[in-house]
Formats: sequence, C-alpha cells, structure tokens
Amino acid sequence: MIPKKYHQIVSLVIIIVSIFYSFYSLSPSVKIEKKSSLTEFSTDKALLQLKEIAKKPHFTGSPEHEVVRNYLVSELEKLGLQVEIQEQIAVNSKWKAATNNKNILARIKGSENGKALLLLSHYDSNPHSSLGASDAGSGVVVILEGIRAFLEKKEIPKNDIIICISDAEELGLLGANAFVNHHPWAKEVGLVLNFEARGSGGPSYMLLETNDGNEKLIEAFQEANTAYPVANSLMYSIYKMLPNDTDLTVFREGANIDGYNFAFIDDHFDYHTVQDSYERMDVNSLNHQASYLMATLNYFANADLDNLKSEADYVYFNFPYIGLVFYPFSWVIPMFLFCAVLFLILLFMGVLKKRLTKKGIIKGFYPFIASLLTSAALAFFGWRLLLKIHPQYNDILHGFTYNGYYYIAAFVSLTIAICFWFYKDFFKKRSKQDLLVVPLFFWLLLNGFIAFYLPGAAFFILPVIILLGILFISKFSISKVNMLLLFTLFSIPVLIIFAPLVKMLPVGLGLKMLVVSAVFTVLLFGFLVPVFQQYKDHKKLSFVFLLIGLMALISASVYSSYSVDQRKPNSVLYVFDSNKNEAYWASYNNEMDEFTKQFLGENPIVGSYDANTTASKYNTNIQLYTKTEIRNLEKPLISIVIDTIIGSDRKLTLHIESLRNANKIELMTKTPIRFKSFIINKEPLKKNTNDKYVFSVEKGTIMNFYRTSKDEIINIEFVVDKNQVIDIDILEAKYDLFTNSQFNIIPRTEIMMPMPFVLNDATVIKTNIKF
Repeated sequence: MIPKKYHQIVSLVIIIVSIFYSFYSLSPSVKIEKKSSLTEFSTDKALLQLKEIAKKPHFTGSPEHEVVRNYLVSELEKLGLQVEIQEQIAVNSKWKAATNNKNILARIKGSENGKALLLLSHYDSNPHSSLGASDAGSGVVVILEGIRAFLEKKEIPKNDIIICISDAEELGLLGANAFVNHHPWAKEVGLVLNFEARGSGGPSYMLLETNDGNEKLIEAFQEANTAYPVANSLMYSIYKMLPNDTDLTVFREGANIDGYNFAFIDDHFDYHTVQDSYERMDVNSLNHQASYLMATLNYFANADLDNLKSEADYVYFNFPYIGLVFYPFSWVIPMFLFCAVLFLILLFMGVLKKRLTKKGIIKGFYPFIASLLTSAALAFFGWRLLLKIHPQYNDILHGFTYNGYYYIAAFVSLTIAICFWFYKDFFKKRSKQDLLVVPLFFWLLLNGFIAFYLPGAAFFILPVIILLGILFISKFSISKVNMLLLFTLFSIPVLIIFAPLVKMLPVGLGLKMLVVSAVFTVLLFGFLVPVFQQYKDHKKLSFVFLLIGLMALISASVYSSYSVDQRKPNSVLYVFDSNKNEAYWASYNNEMDEFTKQFLGENPIVGSYDANTTASKYNTNIQLYTKTEIRNLEKPLISIVIDTIIGSDRKLTLHIESLRNANKIELMTKTPIRFKSFIINKEPLKKNTNDKYVFSVEKGTIMNFYRTSKDEIINIEFVVDKNQVIDIDILEAKYDLFTNSQFNIIPRTEIMMPMPFVLNDATVIKTNIKF
C-alpha cells in the first residue's frame, strides 16, 4: 500500500511516464545490429545503399539522376531480377507538370494468377539541391533490402510482386502517372505499398488510400501483424490537408487501386533541402519503415488481393501491444447518442441526489473557457509575435523551424500553466465531480461535431466514456479505494493515444498549428481535472509549468540563429525579360543576407518584378528584386506552327526549342484560359466525361515541362474557344547560375543553403506571346 502522502507524486509520475511511453512506443529504438540470418532485413546493407543514392542531388533530368538509376538497376539485377526501364511522357493537370519519365520496374512471378502486389517508392530527389536521402531514398533501400531478404527464403509467393521505383514524383507524381496510364502491368495490380518521407526522422505513419470503405484493408493490415503500427482514421483527413499527394494517389484516382502509404514526418525542416542527407536521416525511422515492409510483404504476397474492396468504413487507432483497435462507422452516432443520454441521466441524478451542485457546475465553465480562450489567443498571437521578433522564420516556407520542438514544448507548458492558474481556486472550493462536468460537456460537443462531419476522428469518444465512468464513480461509489490513483490509472489509455497528436499537428502542418495544440492541451487538461483537483499546491504547479514554458522559449531563442546544422535558406534568380529587354536579380527571401546582397545590393525593391512569376509549392511570391545588366543568354526558339479556326474552336501548336539545354519550360497566363484539349509531346491530358474543358487556369502557371535530354524539343497542341484571350508568358529556366561564366558569384557560406520549394540558383528567360 502506497502511503497517502506519496499519492500525488505517484500520480504525477504515472502521467509523465504515460506521456513519455506514448512517444517511445511508436517506433523501434534499437541499435544497428549485424544480422546473422540472410532472410532478415539488414539495416547495415540498406544504409550502404542509401549512402550511394544520396551522394548528390539527383532530380529528374540531372546527370546524377542517371547515375542513381543505373545503380538501382544494378542492385536489382544482383538479386537475379530482370529489370525494365519504362520510358514514357506523362502529364498531370493538377500539379501542372510534364516530363519524360524513366521508371525502374521488376517483377517476381507468383504461383497463382491473382492480382499482383506492387512495392512503390521514387528515386528522384527534389529540384534542385535536395540529396533525397529520406525522401525517398529511404523508401527505395527499404524495398531493395526487403526484397533481398524475401528472396533468400527461396519461397514462391502466391501473388506476383511488382517493384516500381518511380521517376519524377517530385515534379508532380509523373512516374506513377506514366505507369498507371501506360504500362500493361498496372491493370494487374491489386494493392500498393508506398514508402515515403516528409522529414528526416520520427515514427512512420500508415495512411490509407481507397475510393471505397476501409474495412477489409484495416482487417488485412491488422492480420499482417506489423511490429509498430502507427495509424488512426483521423490521419488521412490531416494528410489530405497537406499541400501534396503521393504516387499512391495516382493509383487510387487513376485506376481505383487501394494501398497503404508509410511515411515519417519529423524533422520537417530537412524536407526537400540539401540537409535531407544520409548523415541526418534517423535510422530508427528506416527501421520502422522496414518493419512495415517485412510484415506486409510477407502477408500480402500470399493474401487474396482480389477481395480487399468493401463499402463499410472503420474508425481505428493504434495502441501498444494490441496493434490497431477498430470498429465500424455505423457505431459512431449510436455511441455518441448513448454517451450524450448517459451524461444527461448522470447529470440529472447527480443534481437530484445532491452529489452535483448547479452552482458548482455553472462556476466550472469559467476556468475551462478562460483557459481555452487564453491559451488559444496566446498561441495564435504569440506565434505571430515570434514571426515579428524572428523575421527569418518567414523564409522557412513549410513553417516548421529548427527550434520548432522547443516552441511546441513552450506553448504546451504555458497552456498547462494557464489551466492550473485559472483552476487553482476552483480546485479548492469545488468538488471534482462538479468540475469534470464542463470538460465532459465540451468533449461531448466535439464528438457531436465529429459524429456527423468527421467520423474518422470518432475515437475521440474514448475520453468521454472514461469521464462518464469517473463521474459515475465519483457520485455513487462508497469504496475506500484511493480515487486519485484510480482516476490516474484510468487516464493512461487516453494519454497514450492522444498525447502524440499534440506534437504531430504542428510538425506536419507547421507552427501555425500551435493554436490547435494549445486547444487540444486544454481538452486533455480538462480530461485530467478529476486527477488534478486532488493535487495540492496548484499555484506552485502553475509556476512550475510557467517556468518550463519560459525556459523552452529562451532555449528556442538561443537556437533561433543559423549554423552548419541549421542552415539558412536563401534564393536568387537572374531573370531576363526578352520583350522588355530588361534584366533583374530576384529573391524569394523576405530579408537579405550577405549572399543575396551581392545580387540585390543594399536597397532592393520590395515586391516582384512582374505580376506573373514562376510558381512555387506554397504560392510564395518574389519578395525582393533589382534591375541589373543584361547577360548574353541564348533565347529559346519559339514558333507558332499552327493557329487556325475550326468552327467555334481555335487550334494552336507551339514549338519550343531550348538552345542552352534548360531544365524547365514553364507556360504562364495573365488571363483566365480554358482548354478544350491539351497535348504535350503527343501526350494528351485526359478529359472527364461530363466536362467541356480538359482543364482551366485562372491565372499563373499553365504547365511546367521538365526537360531530360539535350535535344528534347517541346511541342504543345491545344484547343480553346475561338474568342479566348490568349496572353502567354514562356519562362525558360536553367540551374546554371554558379556554372555560367558570365556571373562571378561568391558562394554561400557553410551556414546557408538553397531555399526549397521555389525556383532557385537559376537563370530565367521570359518571353511573352500574344495571339
């Protein structure tokens, strides 16, 4: 029996350990070991392959891209596989991109004639400076090493296993597009396992993609018995909020093929940068991906892949040692209604029997709502204040700074401090059952919204069920069992399931989501009100968490500067407008540094040199520019081959030839334009059956074509209404700023790197064509 004076300490330790374990249990944390068995996945071998892949940037069309492709072909051939290179033009209207892809394909023949299992990852890195170790070299080597271990067993699978190492994923899922729309094997695929990354560390999340219900996919995944499953039915909703899809999306949308994404997202600041390197990739994340692959490969290689479609959906979440816990969507509304009715009954009976007081319940609204509003306001306005104090954060375009984990810790700690401060007097004057009614009410409100609008998050009903149990015990139990420790033990499942969400949202979606983390922290604090009410010294606890929050803010400030391990992103472009006969230096940076000053000078013009500038992933515009002297760059040959009226249509054909072997040709429009057909190098965009237009553009980018060979010529045929206004800019870009002898450039320092997500280190020739 634990002495009563230690109950608070034991309770606090249980809560802290539960939160720690909620993160610890998500992924493997083992050291790299030499594997004696050839049939086991060897991390050492995978890392050796990754080191080769991630030596240099290898974006589609670059010289190193071919080097990596040849290496991967060699590695697959060493396994005794026959390798095919699928070369195919692909176009994606959503991402407005096109290129000539070279997918790497191999196939292991199964013993039966059912649907095939496809293993998928991509081998191109993001243009132009990413080393692509995590994204997606990690996925490639996990597949290579996993297949090697699988083949060592000398067992013939029931299903064919297709290996697709796709090209040009970073440009717009183009390799997957080429495979799905043009390769005969695509029609034989029953399931896809796709390995990705959106950072360089952390647990790997399983994200489903299906056009139908997820019931059979979840059941099959549970049967595969992966060692560290991390997944819940809310994640796919969050995933769809991100400004990108994966190759698997093309399989789902284009061929109605279901699949699983496996991706890690921590250390998001390395994403698409030169810091996505072999040295910085978390080996535990690689091992987590491997644990998924080995379990799912062994299971689905012999499963019935013709029987994975279903109409029903499951709510699901992961829990240590159990795997996935799941139940049908059809239970969601009944469970909510049952809990709501039970809440009203307990509330009525509690007031009737005078175990609850109306005054205590009403007064309980004040500390909870005050905590909620104050914490949300602090996080919302606090982050905006930090952006003013540290304007360099605006140049980290994906929104997660190097010291981002400190900010998460700071605002979560400050939120807890605020909660303890507002509750301190109420904890002394009001009963735990009175005080838990309001948090329970808000959890019910949240679940009411979820039940009808976001059923994937319906596992949020768990805190409601536990709070209802605590309310019942608090009112009617006459047991001598210590309520503090009992209620603390009741909190363990909720802390294990929900604590990681506080961190996941700002990591995945950027620190602008700190306000959501703060609100969620208040909800979790409210869940723990029956525990915290029994603590002593609430004011001291408030000051303790205030101190922790301030220390985290100070630490964030200390680590806010750039270093060799935390490089400053910057950007520069040389743009020549051939129609105006003017040239500019331009940057996407909000502030200058020593590198950009050599181009922009001391007093650049704020804004952009033109309203129509090259596209970027986060819709980032040119921030600074200055006029400069004109350099001798060979302009592309642009000719209008066909311009004719046929009935109510106008048909045009453009011929674009780059004389300086540019990397990218971008077409942009200044006015809305609607295309009835659009064909680039004989590859047409598909039109939906009921749509008059194949695609429309209000303003900005029409299409990016990424060139992959020196002699590649672009022919674009399109049909528009005969009265359509056509005012097109053609931007030809080449990543030659540092290699062009006409520029004498002082290189970046060791604490700088090219800014990701934007066109960078390039010379651009802009040509306007009016028809």
